[in-house]
Amino acid sequence: MMNNPGYNYSYGPGMMNNNSGHKYGYGPGMMGNMMAIYYPESKPVTQDEALKSLENFASQYGSNIQVEDFMIFSGNYYAVLKDTNSSQDIAEVLVDRYSGLAYSEPGPNMMWNTRFGAGRTTTGGPEYDINEAKKLAGDFLTGYLPGAQVLGSNEMPGYYTFDFGRQDIEGMLSVNAYSGQIWVHTWHGPYLGETNITG
Repeated sequence: MMNNPGYNYSYGPGMMNNNSGHKYGYGPGMMGNMMAIYYPESKPVTQDEALKSLENFASQYGSNIQVEDFMIFSGNYYAVLKDTNSSQDIAEVLVDRYSGLAYSEPGPNMMWNTRFGAGRTTTGGPEYDINEAKKLAGDFLTGYLPGAQVLGSNEMPGYYTFDFGRQDIEGMLSVNAYSGQIWVHTWHGPYLGETNITG
């Protein structure tokens, strides 16, 4: 599961080809930015460039897909893809902050997503609703980051993603709707802010 631009992963329509000519699957964030090497003069791509990359990536899912919840971290830009026909959040997407490449977020989005990820084989109904999952997240945070609270949420297919922090956002985690397992998104880096997307 190293960064391998030549690896063609099968989950989801957005993991095939990108404008750079690379085929990629896990993307540069799979190792939590441990493999990130930069030149001293490296500069991040702009927010506008990242949004354009996200919109191009989202179009592979269909014309009814909208980019929402655009967040900025030191390692990547993050967004949620929403199906405007059903008003359901369907996937989480990242843009590498330095290369500008968009790719499906690793972790829960790939492994638990019951619409596009490995979770498509899941049978039966969810064991936990979003309020129960929020309580599980809160209980976990008492040990993981004492004083932190759940600050925001998204209901994804097969799991829930929560922002957390002691005052402002400090991180993100997901709770499996079927097992209650928790997966911390360790690949983002420090939180830098959020941008409202209109239109």
